[in-house]
Amino acid sequence: MTYDLVLSGATALTGDPRNPMVENAVIGMKDGRIARVESRKEGVPLPQAVRTIDLPGRVVTPGFVNVHTHANLTMVRGMAEDLGFAPAYTPGIPQGHMVRPDEAYAISRLGALEALLFGSTLINDTFVHADVVTPAMADIGLRVFSCGRIHDVDFSGVSSGRWEYRDAIGDKTLQDAVDLAEKYHGRSDNRIGVQFAAHAPDTCSTSFLKRIGETARAKGLRVTTHLSQSKVELARIRERDGKSPPELLDDIGLLDNTLLAAHCIHVSSDDIARIGRAGINIAHIAKGNATGATIAPTGRLRAAGAKLTLGTDNMHADMVEVMRWALAAGRIQDSAVTENWQPQTVFDMATMAGARAMGLEDEIGSIEIGKRADLVALDFRRPHLTPNVNPLGNLVHVAHGRDVEMVLVDGEIVVECGAPTKVNADEICREADAAIRALWTRARAA
Repeated sequence: MTYDLVLSGATALTGDPRNPMVENAVIGMKDGRIARVESRKEGVPLPQAVRTIDLPGRVVTPGFVNVHTHANLTMVRGMAEDLGFAPAYTPGIPQGHMVRPDEAYAISRLGALEALLFGSTLINDTFVHADVVTPAMADIGLRVFSCGRIHDVDFSGVSSGRWEYRDAIGDKTLQDAVDLAEKYHGRSDNRIGVQFAAHAPDTCSTSFLKRIGETARAKGLRVTTHLSQSKVELARIRERDGKSPPELLDDIGLLDNTLLAAHCIHVSSDDIARIGRAGINIAHIAKGNATGATIAPTGRLRAAGAKLTLGTDNMHADMVEVMRWALAAGRIQDSAVTENWQPQTVFDMATMAGARAMGLEDEIGSIEIGKRADLVALDFRRPHLTPNVNPLGNLVHVAHGRDVEMVLVDGEIVVECGAPTKVNADEICREADAAIRALWTRARAA
C-alpha cells in the first residue's frame, strides 16, 4: 500500500488499552483513516507514502474530544471569571441576545481556532446564531457539533432574576435546531453534527423540556444540557417543580445514557444515585468550575455509574490544562493520590470517553486501525517536558496546549508548525477583537 501520509519517529499514546504506547511509531493514513500503527523495527524502511513526516521528540495522541464549549463566550474572558457566576446569569456583561450574526461569526471563529490550536479535533458547541457559526467554525478545519441554545425563557430578564417563559421563543429555538440538524447533521463526511442543546432545566419550562426530548428522539439525535450548575437553578426547579433538576429530567424521560450533561455540581446523594443509575455522560468542567469556587463530586458520580468526560466550556480552550485540573480536583476530593485518579484517567476522559458521549466511539478517540485519523502531535523537546521518561505523565502534569505542533482531522493537516493551514489566524483575531469591543461598548451603555 502507498499511504497518503506517514508519521514516523514519535511516541504514540494511543488511547487503546490493548496497546497504550508505541515508541518510535509508524502511523500510516489512507483515505482519512488510520491504516497502520506499529513500532518501527531497526533496519526496516518506512512504508511508501505520498508524504512522510519525521517527528522525533514528539508525542502523538488522539485528537481531544471537547464535549462542551461556547466559542462565542471568548467575548467575556478575563472579565466574567471573577464575577462568580455563568455569563448568561450575570448582569453588566455582553449577553447572547445582544450578539449580532456577523459578530457571532467573527467571535466563534476565534474560539474554534483556539480550540484547534490547543489540540481539540472535535468541539460540541452551543450558543446563538448556530446557522451562521456552524459552517464558520467547521471551515477552520476541526470536527464541529453545534446547536443554538434551545430555551423558552426570555433571556433578557434572567440576569436580573426574571424567569418568564414564552411559547414563541421555545417554538423558534427548537425549530431552529431542527432546521440546523436537517441542513448540517452528518454533512462534510460526518465532520459536522448536531446535538440538541436544551440550555438548562431552569431556562426551559417543564413541558418544553419534555418536548425537546421527544423531538430529539424522533430525529435520532442526542441531547446536551447544563445540569445542577448553580444554586439558583436548584432553587428555581424546587420552587417550580418540587424536585431537584436530576429528578425532573428523570421524570420527563431525558435522564438516560445518551444525555450529555455539563457540570453536575450541586447534587445530593439521591441525585448522584439517580444520575448513576441512568449512566449519563457528564461534561466535567474542571477549570471553569474551580474558578467559580465549585467542584463537581466526580469521584462519587463515577462510582455511582456516571460516565465522565471533559470540556473547556467558555473563556479558554486548553484541554491539556483541563486534564490537569480534573486530576487535581479528583485527588483533592479523595484526600489522596490513588488509582482512582491517575493521568490515564483524565486522558481517557479527554479522548475515548468523549467519543462515546458523542456516539462516535467507533470512529474517533483512539489511535487504532480503521478509525478516522484525528491526531495531535506535541513537541516534547522543550525544557519543561525534559526528561520524557513517562510521556503520559508529562502530558498531563506539565504540558500545555501551546505545545501542540501539528493537528490532523481525517488525515488532513489542519495545524502545522503550530499554525492553522486553512485560515489566517491574525485576520481571525483582528475581526473577533473588533466584534467583542463593539459588544462591550453596547453592554456598558445598556
